[in-house]
Amino acid sequence: MEENFDPADACPVTTDAVLRRAVAIGPDLEAVVSPSGRCTYAALAAEVDRIRAALAAAGVRRGDHIAICLGNGPRWVALFLAIGSLGAVTVPVNTRFLTEEFAYALRQSRATMLFVADRFLKADFIAMLRNICPAVDSALPDPGLPDLREVVIIGDDVPAAGRSWPDFLAHSAEPAEPVCEPDDVLLIQYTSGTTAYPKGVLLTHRSMCADAFFSGLRLGLRAGDRFHSARPFFHVAGSALSILSSLQHLVTLVTMERFEAGEALRLMEAERCTHFSGNDTIALMLLGHPDATRRKLALRGAWLAASPAIVRRVIDEFGAAEAVVAYGLSEASPNVAQSAWWEEQQIRVSGRMLPQPGVTVRIRDVETGRNLGPGEVGEILVRGWNVMRGYFGMPEETTATLSPDGWLSTGDLGKLGTDRRLEFLGRAKEVIRVGGENVSPTEVEDVLHRHPQVRQAAVVGVPDARLLEVPFAFVVVAEGAQAEAEEILSWVGSRLAGFKVPRYLRIVDGFESIGMTASSKVRKRSLAEHAERLLAGETLR
Repeated sequence: MEENFDPADACPVTTDAVLRRAVAIGPDLEAVVSPSGRCTYAALAAEVDRIRAALAAAGVRRGDHIAICLGNGPRWVALFLAIGSLGAVTVPVNTRFLTEEFAYALRQSRATMLFVADRFLKADFIAMLRNICPAVDSALPDPGLPDLREVVIIGDDVPAAGRSWPDFLAHSAEPAEPVCEPDDVLLIQYTSGTTAYPKGVLLTHRSMCADAFFSGLRLGLRAGDRFHSARPFFHVAGSALSILSSLQHLVTLVTMERFEAGEALRLMEAERCTHFSGNDTIALMLLGHPDATRRKLALRGAWLAASPAIVRRVIDEFGAAEAVVAYGLSEASPNVAQSAWWEEQQIRVSGRMLPQPGVTVRIRDVETGRNLGPGEVGEILVRGWNVMRGYFGMPEETTATLSPDGWLSTGDLGKLGTDRRLEFLGRAKEVIRVGGENVSPTEVEDVLHRHPQVRQAAVVGVPDARLLEVPFAFVVVAEGAQAEAEEILSWVGSRLAGFKVPRYLRIVDGFESIGMTASSKVRKRSLAEHAERLLAGETLR
């Protein structure tokens, strides 16, 4: 039955259909709220129509690749929906990229058009463009970016070969009809690069719209709710699980250009948000902020990719009694499995998730490749309507990740229960091999997060002459707390088997300077390299 499931039986599966349904039902509901503005669903649809007409006038057709490099806000949402409605493909560009990364995304995606802020936070994107393709000051294309034929600048610094945003919109007089189909590619999503150089994941209207619908359904989103998500729109947690989930369920999306815990708490209070979205880092930053206890929040639930200790704190300290846990990856649109707001709280806190309808999960032995039974730990494999088409322009990488019969190799570890619920245990490449034992950093981090003075923890493996590897923990202590490494290690040692207890523990102020992705994930590879440098220079306890 699952193999034959068609998500179109449950929800709209093109971005145009999703938007049109929302406008028909709730035109006066607020669609997007951000520091850069707010708009109703009717106003959003009108802006999408205007942008679609301008795109068509600029020659954009089905299958063209259009890059967006902007901060979160109504303009990003409208551009994304307008591009998709023409059957064209959005290429979201990370606003934290430096010149080389910026050039890679534009070049590898073969983007023909770019919408870009002249400056965003500390980045000067026009200076980057001049480095990459000097012809932006005369006439495009340029050998540096041979596919790029048009650049639209949001801001005042408009090179000679670029167009301003008002000039772009001025050519939208002739209406253009939506032409998208469910199986059109909607997004080329570059992976965050925590374990490898970014690859462009090909996701369709069907996969993203359906994933957004089922995720929002299990989260408990209802028409008129207000959903705070600072997840960057250039990540699929932003485009699918924030923008499209909100559209599918007629919810107001409250967002911000850059996550800052104090401002996020202020917005959640001021806008009376009923839900928020966060990974473990975002949740811990919110929980640990001095304003957390004084803000009068109206939270009912939360979408979390976090360990049980963090989920329990969100429920207890923020009152988000319907909080759910999700597991996914860009290659799966992104949600694979999720708990649901109506399930018993203990199921949700423990991170035992049911796969999305029509999605099949199995567990494979990492060494032998054999299928594993209930309770056995191995690599998570996924098959279903949510799985990517492949990696753009990377056939070998696609073949290595996606089998001919549609099974996606996630590189993540998990186990299935007899009830077919999935438990995510960490990335296979991050497992620490201590002697003959495998140690999941996620398990050790969860114990550390229960310590009353620990605000955030991250664990990596470092080389050891006798045991091959041993755990190294980095810990951020709670505001105003006093903690010693020896005391924390002793506390952990009373709760974990000896081989799982970190050999080394370093208290740090935060992870920004060591390595974090733009989606607020601790970059484990950078952290491990930092740990090895520390070990090379000093003896730690």
